[in-house]
Amino acid sequence: MSIIENVQPAVKKETGKVAAITGIGLILMWIVFGVLHAFMPQKIPFDYTVFLGGAVGGCVAVLNFFFMGLAVQKAAAATDEDTARMRIKASYSQRMLIQMLWVILAIVAPCFHFVAGIVPLLFPGTGIKIAGIFHTNK
Repeated sequence: MSIIENVQPAVKKETGKVAAITGIGLILMWIVFGVLHAFMPQKIPFDYTVFLGGAVGGCVAVLNFFFMGLAVQKAAAATDEDTARMRIKASYSQRMLIQMLWVILAIVAPCFHFVAGIVPLLFPGTGIKIAGIFHTNK
């Protein structure tokens, strides 16, 4: 039995939206890097490190959201409120640890441009807030 089979449709749908938001953010970030590189080629790189850092950072951001959705799904299925609260806290701690490890790796590893690796972590939250501004109830 796969983990995907146990995921509720709402978690799949929202994770898909976050993946699309993150993809759009990555494309815009890469365009900004390209424009800045055109004006300041000595200071702003536009090579594989920018693309690799952005791609891995985007994956970390989407996986973080997916794991949050799974944690909420499991907490909602819990019969005890304390168990649900404990699951949410544990999930938050684990997800923050994964993000911190990624940030450290993005800074230390020469195959990633650190800014391009860290900025995508901001895309899901920012995108959700922007989408919420333009969302209309039908």
